[in-house]
Amino acid sequence: MAVKFLDLQKQYLGIKEEINKAIFGVIEKSAFIGGEEVKAFEEEFSRFVGNGVGTLGVANGSDALEIALEALELPKGSEVLVPANTFAASAEAVIRNGLKIVFVDCGEDYTLDIVDLQSKITPQSSAIMVVHLYGQPAKMKEILELAEQYSLKVIEDCAQAHGAEYEGRKVGSFGDIAAFSFYPGKNLGAYGDGGAIVSRDLALLKKCECIAHHGGLRKYEHRIVGRNSRLDGIQAAVLRVKLGYLDTWNQRRREVARQYLEGLKGIVELPEIRQECKCVWHLFVIRTKNRNELMQKLKEKGIEVGLHYPICLPNTEAFSNKPYVVESKTPNAKAWESEILSLPMGEHLSDEEVKEVIKVVNEAIY
Repeated sequence: MAVKFLDLQKQYLGIKEEINKAIFGVIEKSAFIGGEEVKAFEEEFSRFVGNGVGTLGVANGSDALEIALEALELPKGSEVLVPANTFAASAEAVIRNGLKIVFVDCGEDYTLDIVDLQSKITPQSSAIMVVHLYGQPAKMKEILELAEQYSLKVIEDCAQAHGAEYEGRKVGSFGDIAAFSFYPGKNLGAYGDGGAIVSRDLALLKKCECIAHHGGLRKYEHRIVGRNSRLDGIQAAVLRVKLGYLDTWNQRRREVARQYLEGLKGIVELPEIRQECKCVWHLFVIRTKNRNELMQKLKEKGIEVGLHYPICLPNTEAFSNKPYVVESKTPNAKAWESEILSLPMGEHLSDEEVKEVIKVVNEAIY
C-alpha cells in the first residue's frame, strides 16, 4: 500500500469550493497587495493565538524571523541561543542581524534542553530563539524563568506549531515576539509562501510593520531603511479558509500520533510526550540505529518518509567553524542526526494507512 508523506491535493479537494471562491474573490476585487483579506486574516489569526497578541502578515517565515530580530534591536555581536536541531532559517535570521549563534542541545522531546541552555548563557547573551520543533511546545516555564533571570529576549519560532499549546496557552503568545511560516506543507499552509509576526507588544509589532513596508507606515514616508515583505491577498484568503479547519486537522494529527505511539512502543525510540503540552504533530519523528535500512524498506513498500534533519546545524558547512558561531558541544543533536526518521503525518492519512506504516516498521525492525 502506497502511503504519502504529505497530500496537499487531497486536502484541497476537501475544501475546493471554499478555496476557489476565496481566490476568485480576491481576483475579482484586484486586491492583490494588502486589502480586506489580509486585514481579516491578521485579526482572525490574532484571535486564534489569543492572549492579546497582534499579527502582521509577511512574505514568509524566514522574513518573519529576521524582521522580528531586527525590531528587537539586540546589541550587534551579542549571542543568541539557538537549537542545534532545527531548520536553517532559525539560525540564518540571527546571522543576518549581525549577531552570533550559540547552539544548544535538544532533549528527548527535541526542543531546547534546559540544563544545556542555562550552562551556555553568558554576559554576551542577548536572546533565546525558542523553536517549537515538530509541533511540540518547548519548556516555556523554565525558558521564561531563565530569560527573566538573565534579562534575555525570547523569540518563538512557531513555524511548525500552529495551534500547539503549553499549559493551555497557544505558542506564539509567550515570548517577546514570535514568527510563523505558512509554507504549503505546514499545518496551516498557503498556496505559495507566507508568514506572520505575532506579539503582545503592539508597539514592537508596529516597528516590524515599518521594517516590512520599506521603512514606513505610510507610502513614500521612509523613517528607516526597510524591506519589502508582505503577505498577499490571495494567500491571506486561502489561509482564512484553512484556519477554520485547523483545529480539526490538528486533532486528526493527534489521533494518528496516538496510533503510532501505541503501535511502535518498544520498537523504536519515540518522542517524549509532556503532559503540560498539546502537540500538533507537524512531524512524527522516530529514532533507530538502523535508520537507513528502515528507510529503505519503507520506501520499497511505497511509504514516503523524510529526514528532519539529516545534518544538525553545527555540522553543516554554513555553521561549522565560522566566526559568527560560538563553539559549543551538542552531543544529542549530533548523535541523533543519523538516527532520526520522519514517518507520514497529516490529516490526509486513513487508519488503514497508519496501520500499514506501523506494520512495515515492525516487520523491518524484527
